Amino acid sequence: MADEQKTLDPAATTPSGARATAGDSPAPDRAAPARRWAFGLVAVGLVLAALNLRPAITSLGALLEEVSADLHMSGSVAGVLTSVPPLCFAVFGITAPRLARRFGPAAVVCAGMAAIFTGLVLRPFATGTAAFLAASALALMGIAVSNVLMPVIVKRYFPDRVGSMTGLYSMALALGTSVAAAATVPMTDALGGGWRLGLGVWAVLAALAVLPWLPLLRDRDTEPAPRAAAATDTPASAPQASASRNAPAQTPAPRITRSRTAWALGVFFGLQATGAYITMGWMPQIFRDAGVPATTAGVLLAVTMVMGVPLAFVIPRLATRMKNQGPIVVALGLCGLTGYTGLFLAPAAGAWVWAVLLGISNCSFPLALTMIGMRSRTGAGVVRLSAFAQSVGYLISIPGPLLVGVLYQHSGGWGLPVALMGGLMVPQMIVGTLAGRDRTVEDEC
Repeated sequence: MADEQKTLDPAATTPSGARATAGDSPAPDRAAPARRWAFGLVAVGLVLAALNLRPAITSLGALLEEVSADLHMSGSVAGVLTSVPPLCFAVFGITAPRLARRFGPAAVVCAGMAAIFTGLVLRPFATGTAAFLAASALALMGIAVSNVLMPVIVKRYFPDRVGSMTGLYSMALALGTSVAAAATVPMTDALGGGWRLGLGVWAVLAALAVLPWLPLLRDRDTEPAPRAAAATDTPASAPQASASRNAPAQTPAPRITRSRTAWALGVFFGLQATGAYITMGWMPQIFRDAGVPATTAGVLLAVTMVMGVPLAFVIPRLATRMKNQGPIVVALGLCGLTGYTGLFLAPAAGAWVWAVLLGISNCSFPLALTMIGMRSRTGAGVVRLSAFAQSVGYLISIPGPLLVGVLYQHSGGWGLPVALMGGLMVPQMIVGTLAGRDRTVEDEC
């Protein structure tokens, strides 16, 4: 294991084999090419994993009407179906830290990709709602643990490039989300196999995502490389740097529940997730009920999702250059509030504008992921904060899609549900501003 850690940690040792310190001057690394391939493999794995974190959801949103009709679902049951993703993310995401400590984050992500593949393969064979939910839950379980561990993988392998790498996988996540939303209906029509084939084809992408993680299965370290400390801490002597390296193993992990920032970040994550999953689950139906053709409604959802492709790369880099991320939170929230107002007043007439504005607003997700990495100093802290914020957040988001389905069924229109969605943007901006303050959970705990 020691030899393997040296291979995967380019900053862990000097060429002579001595442990690097914050005061060491850079020296030529003869093992750099061997190490570069490992980190390149992680980067490829991050991108492929991120591409698979949403197609299971947005492909279903595009075909929800056909699935509901074929499986004889009511509006309320369809609302339950759209609430399953955050429920699975909350329940299974909280297990990610323990699994990562035992098996290593790379191994858990690999298993997560395999679970996504299996769930997507089984889902088209479901003949009833219960079987469809079970297969979906299996895929969502894999997404849940991978969601939590993405910031951990970034902190572990790229401690001095948190903003860039968070932006990279956030961009890939947005790309996978938008492509699944836009391509599912046309692809289903072209294949002529109905919704079952249209949903099942996404299993191919999940199978590819398993491969890059296989060579990394034995890497169980969750701590960032020492250069992270050198990049973020004040200059120290060699003994102090060595103590800093050993600190995570000696210092008890912070009790996240004592941190106000952790709670603010969890609530912010929950409110942005509520909007995101309502959008992914219901927005095509909102446009279809307003008279927009099904294919166009899918493209509108894709427009919303594709906005995150460039912005998901820009926003994390911008956030890491700011001590306080509150202004970004407010700007994104105002875009969402404007988009929901337009969706309430003229859903079809301004459909493309509202889709763009809501897409910008949904970039609160990569911002939240970036803040998770910034609000803790250690790898152990990031693991706990990521699991806490995402589990609390997804628990908060569970009622949203279900409530929208119930309100739609009983009110007979989209006015009340859309008003609810817009109203949630106000508390999202408030707690996001609190979560964006320049502090860490270790300080508060």
